[in-house]
Amino acid sequence: MSLAKYIDHTVLKPDTTREAVIKVCEEAKEYGFFSVCINPYYVSLVNDQLSGSDVKVTSVIGFPLGASISEVKAIETTKAIADGADEIDMVINVAALKNKEFDYVLNDIKAVVEACKGKALLKVIIETCLLTEEEKVKACELSVQAGADYVKTSTGFSTGGATVEDIALMRKVVGPEIGVKASGGVRTADDAKAVIEAGASRIGASSSIAIATGGVSTSDY
Repeated sequence: MSLAKYIDHTVLKPDTTREAVIKVCEEAKEYGFFSVCINPYYVSLVNDQLSGSDVKVTSVIGFPLGASISEVKAIETTKAIADGADEIDMVINVAALKNKEFDYVLNDIKAVVEACKGKALLKVIIETCLLTEEEKVKACELSVQAGADYVKTSTGFSTGGATVEDIALMRKVVGPEIGVKASGGVRTADDAKAVIEAGASRIGASSSIAIATGGVSTSDY
């Protein structure tokens, strides 16, 4: 499979304009990326722009902090799906995990699982850069227990992004049936190949064209 088919072509910065989003959609269709990943505000626009193509629409939920309450995440998810999202990338409540409130984290994920059921694929962003190894393992276990389809390393908006070591750990914990998405810091074809070899089944990047063509990127996502 080509590298392009691993990629969620991502544009999530708060100052992203309508024109920039349309450009990203055109790039996704041209290069054959798996999906376009955008904030909920732009889901309807992206759904319209990608109509007739096989590029999926991905929206982020509880982004980037994960600190909104579960009911809000569920409502946000329901709206994003109604607007045309095929996939949902939600952020866990990192503070609750740090506080060892594991039932809260589990139920937080479950609330979004229920909103997605039969309608959209769910990826759970655990924000690896903020977690100990023990917490990374627990976050992955809770995601699987809740019924998520994927675990994802990072928002790309915190102190670090995906690492080969984290991908390998996450793949070991979730096993072969659950997807693993690497996001943040994957900027070249070599970066992409390294995380795929470690166990990633999807990549979130704004350096998507550079990855797909073997070029050089200056993107910071």
